[in-house]
Amino acid sequence: MSTATQTTPDRPAAPAVAVRAPALVTGGSRGIGAATARALAAAGHPVAVAYRSGADEARAVVASIEELGGRAVAIQADVTDPDADVRLLDGAAEGLGDRVLVLVNNAGVRVDGLTAQLDDAGWDTTIDTNLSAAFRLTRRALGPMLRARHGRVVNVSSIAGLRANAGQPAYAAAKAGLMAFTSTAAVEVARRGVTVNAVAPGFIATDMTADLPTDELARSIPARRLGTPEEIAAAIAFLVSDAAAYITGTTLVVDGGLSA
Repeated sequence: MSTATQTTPDRPAAPAVAVRAPALVTGGSRGIGAATARALAAAGHPVAVAYRSGADEARAVVASIEELGGRAVAIQADVTDPDADVRLLDGAAEGLGDRVLVLVNNAGVRVDGLTAQLDDAGWDTTIDTNLSAAFRLTRRALGPMLRARHGRVVNVSSIAGLRANAGQPAYAAAKAGLMAFTSTAAVEVARRGVTVNAVAPGFIATDMTADLPTDELARSIPARRLGTPEEIAAAIAFLVSDAAAYITGTTLVVDGGLSA
């Protein structure tokens, strides 16, 4: 006679996903940012979707999260504004009901041009958006994380910071700087239960790569395709999770083997 437990129609349902610490995702209205916001919400995090211009897209991301039972708010700010860190982090805490303990610095811009031709405006915009904004947001976010003795910062870098790509001096400098900043900040806060990591995507099918010859690019990638925003979001969600608590100061490369 079998002793296996039989399933009955009135058996209690599996418990809901545990509610986790509030998260802020910059550049969250589209591409990698939108996919990351959804991935973190699926893992139980209330999410603040930060955006500069795509209001309708940000609201759509929030709606998609709420439709699945998650909690999200959209907050507008230009991350290059020196006061954006206050607006975003305070706004997220107010909208989500608690301090942000998960920060994903994803907002980015690409201004291309050969070193001999790139003007100061292109350089400054790229550095300010991709690097300086991440520094300011991280600096302000670390206070609550250190007091809570728990926190996660994930910076979205790029393989452009690891390998030369002619025509992208500002973008490469910003993304390489972001990786160096990541490792430095990580060792400063590791003993307080806060991790700081980076993800370096290769060529991902987003608006930022829409103007590139994708078929030609795919032939140069060992995986023979561009990555998806969801694949980068999965890497970010892992680094945010409890399973990655002993990983800090590292850059996780997600590029289909391009930099191997």
